[in-house]
Amino acid sequence: MTEAWRIHERWTRLQESDDRVPLGLTRHLAFAIAAAALGSAFQHGYNTGVVNAPQKLVEEFIEDTYKHRFEEEPGEGTVKFIFSIFVAIFCVGGMMGGLLTAFVAERFGRKGGLLLNNISVFLAAILMGASKSARSYEMLILGRFFVGLSSGLNAGLAPMYLTEISPLHLRGAVGTIYQLVVTISILASQILGLPSALGTADRWPALFAMTVVPSLFMLATLPLCPESPKYILINQGRDVAAQQALTWLRGTIEVHDEMDEMRAEFEAIKMVSRVTLYEMMHNITLRIPLLISIMVMLSQQLSGINAAIFFSTDIFRSAGLTDEVAMQATLGMGAVNVFMTLVSLVLVERAGRRTLHLVGLGGMAVITVILTICLALSDSVPGLSYVSIVAVIGFVVMFATGPGSIPLVPCRRALRTGRATACNQHRRRRKLERQLPRGPRVSAFNGRARALHVPHIHGIAGVLLGVHLLHGSRDKEQERGRDRRAVPPAGLPLSGGWLALPFAQ
Repeated sequence: MTEAWRIHERWTRLQESDDRVPLGLTRHLAFAIAAAALGSAFQHGYNTGVVNAPQKLVEEFIEDTYKHRFEEEPGEGTVKFIFSIFVAIFCVGGMMGGLLTAFVAERFGRKGGLLLNNISVFLAAILMGASKSARSYEMLILGRFFVGLSSGLNAGLAPMYLTEISPLHLRGAVGTIYQLVVTISILASQILGLPSALGTADRWPALFAMTVVPSLFMLATLPLCPESPKYILINQGRDVAAQQALTWLRGTIEVHDEMDEMRAEFEAIKMVSRVTLYEMMHNITLRIPLLISIMVMLSQQLSGINAAIFFSTDIFRSAGLTDEVAMQATLGMGAVNVFMTLVSLVLVERAGRRTLHLVGLGGMAVITVILTICLALSDSVPGLSYVSIVAVIGFVVMFATGPGSIPLVPCRRALRTGRATACNQHRRRRKLERQLPRGPRVSAFNGRARALHVPHIHGIAGVLLGVHLLHGSRDKEQERGRDRRAVPPAGLPLSGGWLALPFAQ
């Protein structure tokens, strides 16, 4: 342990050295960020929002296919049930992709994993694009599963790659890019789903096949970028190749300090054995940051945002709006989501992650109660339909303010490399697993108020847990000073201060 602490002290001195000049956003780094983020996060967001606008068209296709195949009318609720499977299977694929993240990241690398992941996207695009011609809603469901698998892997691999190629002082900003691209792609899918674009009875298969476009962009750009320098050094042990990759990203040969940091981490990692998820759950110093990471992510996923994104158009229809107005309201919701995500990038530096996360959860809980009342009384009080629009948009505003991007802060800020990979794998699995019941529940209840009970209860619980767990209100300058220092290497004790670090700002 003495040797481990010696390495830790050396690492800390490197981090706190005042004569280091932070490197900015170089052209090569910006290119690598765009290649990874646009090609991966766009898949995630696009396929989250793409089912919203063409819901009626897909249901009509399912009904016609059922009649043609069985020569009888589908039973009551059959079409809704099949459509719900189509929506929810995306999350099943995402859950499996989350489980594979650690293996793919370690076996093929961050960049290599992202590139190989496009195989699933091409399969999905072919299956969904040809489903109508083949008169097969099974192809539609299978394609949705493959694109969910791809999104689950992207959700783990892309933030990992973006974090590891970025200099320390830019990691916070770069870490939010994934969520920003997700919101932009949700809006793009909603625009393309309009009847004036691809949201027609003839063109909706092309709407789902469009998911291949971000993959083509990634395949054209990401091969020009290097693998993560940290992966090259720590996982492959190639010192010279790691330095060459870092030089390309930073645009200068003066990368000795960063290389020394990675070498120190490499030496520390070699002194400890690899940790499994089972061992993390039984080691108190690792269990607490793991549970905090999982709980913060669950506070996002159980907030009900997936119901709003998947079925906002249907919710607006249930509130008494016409189809055209419901689609316009959904489009406005997507635009607000993008705008507030941009605003949150500025607010997080002023108010701090903890404050924004708790305010967002609390606001979502209150707004969900209002929306529940509006949906329950919409038949007797017609004017409440417009209150429902405001409530749903306000719900998205609260989500984008904090819970949308803050839980995506990688848990590797509390656990290093191998342990962080295992933690991220479990966290991504839980995140995508919790999305599973969203589609069937909202669809089965047709957007009625009962579908919203769990989210507002969980929002209140998330605030209470956040106040208790995400403590860390320190002087602003002290917090920023701590944030510039490195987290201890793997194998070193973690104190309460380290646990609170990612959320205390």
